[in-house]
Amino acid sequence: MMRSNWHLMILAAAVLTSGCARGITSTPGDAPNLRAWVEDVRARPAPPLEPLPVMQQFETFEYAAQTLRDPFSNAWSNTDGGGLRPDPDRRKETLEQYPLDSLDMVGTLGKGAGLVALVMGPDKVTYRVRPGNYLGQSDGRVTSVREDGLELVELVPDGAGGWLERPASIALEDQ
Repeated sequence: MMRSNWHLMILAAAVLTSGCARGITSTPGDAPNLRAWVEDVRARPAPPLEPLPVMQQFETFEYAAQTLRDPFSNAWSNTDGGGLRPDPDRRKETLEQYPLDSLDMVGTLGKGAGLVALVMGPDKVTYRVRPGNYLGQSDGRVTSVREDGLELVELVPDGAGGWLERPASIALEDQ
């Protein structure tokens, strides 16, 4: 019985694969319609091509800028000693190690011209800041202390080798 089932399965597999074999092994005589169709398509004239677009004519221009400054050179930059620059010999203050946005003004002490700002650093220590003190990582010098905040001027590179002054401020933190 087992042997006849085995023969039956082999016979069924042979029948099933014989139906597929015709599509796999085709001879030139099997596809006369395909050959006729390919010859018909090749005999048709090609569709016309679209005309090329008309090229726009540009007016010629001669660039003669030998007397003008080269925009890519540092020849006219602000590095001639007369411009602004950080003082490399100045001793750095404690609050200059922190970014300006990490410092919080938490209060003031005194009155009038003797007003002192209380600034808390990221280390949670409160520092006394007066006009003339430096804070932030861009050589920020405190110019004035008010009851609601403090003003300072930072020195930032201008991208051409020089330095620019940029105003900044820290407002009193509302608690």
